[in-house]
Amino acid sequence: MKSMTSVLWVLLLLTTFTAHSEERLRLATTTSTQNSGLMDVLNPIFEANYNVKVDIIAVGTGMALRLGQNGDVDAVLVHAPNAEIKFITEGYGVERLPVMHNDFVLLGPKTDVLKLKETENILDALLRIATSQSDFISRGDDSGTHKKENVLWKASGVTPKGKWYISIGQGMGAALTMANEKLAYTLSDRGTFLAYKGNIDLVIVYEGDEQLYNPYHIILVNPKRHPHVKTKLAQAYADFVRSEQGQKIIRDFTIAGKQLFHPDVVQ
Repeated sequence: MKSMTSVLWVLLLLTTFTAHSEERLRLATTTSTQNSGLMDVLNPIFEANYNVKVDIIAVGTGMALRLGQNGDVDAVLVHAPNAEIKFITEGYGVERLPVMHNDFVLLGPKTDVLKLKETENILDALLRIATSQSDFISRGDDSGTHKKENVLWKASGVTPKGKWYISIGQGMGAALTMANEKLAYTLSDRGTFLAYKGNIDLVIVYEGDEQLYNPYHIILVNPKRHPHVKTKLAQAYADFVRSEQGQKIIRDFTIAGKQLFHPDVVQ
C-alpha cells in the first residue's frame, strides 16, 4: 500500500512538472491562415520540437493588431502591410518579418453576366459591379481582406453604398457563404477560397492583377511596451516558420492539389 502511494505521488509530480514545463505561445493570426488549415499542419511540428503549446486566436488583421497593442498576445501573423507598418512605427511591435504570400481573387456567379473576366484590371471589374449595382458582400470587419477591399474601391473612384453593397462584419467563411447564397460578388484570399471551394458554387471571375498581391508578415509584440510577453518564444516561432523546415511545410501545403501559400524566405 505504501509502495502504491509512493508511485501515485511520483506520477502526480511528473504530471505537474510536465504541465508547468510546457510553455504557451499566444499567437493572433488571420482567419485566412486558420480556415485554410495551414495552422493545423504547421503548429504541431513547432509544438513537438519546442515543447510548446501555441494558442491561436484567429481574427481579422485589425483585431489581431489590437490584441498586440494591448499585450494580449506574444506575436501576430497578419496580412495588411500599411496597418503593420503603422503598428511598428507606433512602437507596438518589433521584427516585422516576411513569411509567405498568396493573392486575392474576385469571386462571383459562374454565369459571369458582367463579363468581369474580360476587364483590364481589378479596378475596372469593381467599377462594373458598382455601375450595375450587382450585390457585393463585404466582410466589413477591419480584416486584411477588408482593408485591401477598401483600398481597391478608393483606387477605383467608387464609394460603395446602397442596397447592393452588403457589409456583414464577419469573417471570410461567412462572407463566402452569403455571397454563394445570394449569387453575389466578394473579394477573398485565394487560400480560403480553395478551402471552401468544394462547398460553394462561386468561381473566380477576376484574378492576376498585381494589386491583388497578398503578403503575410509575422511581428513580435514589443516587450518594452509589454514586459510580460514571451519574446524569446515568439522569436523561436518566427524563426521556425521562416526556416527551411517551416517554409517547406508552407510550400507543400495544398488542397485538392492546389498550393495555397508561397514561401517568401526559403524557396
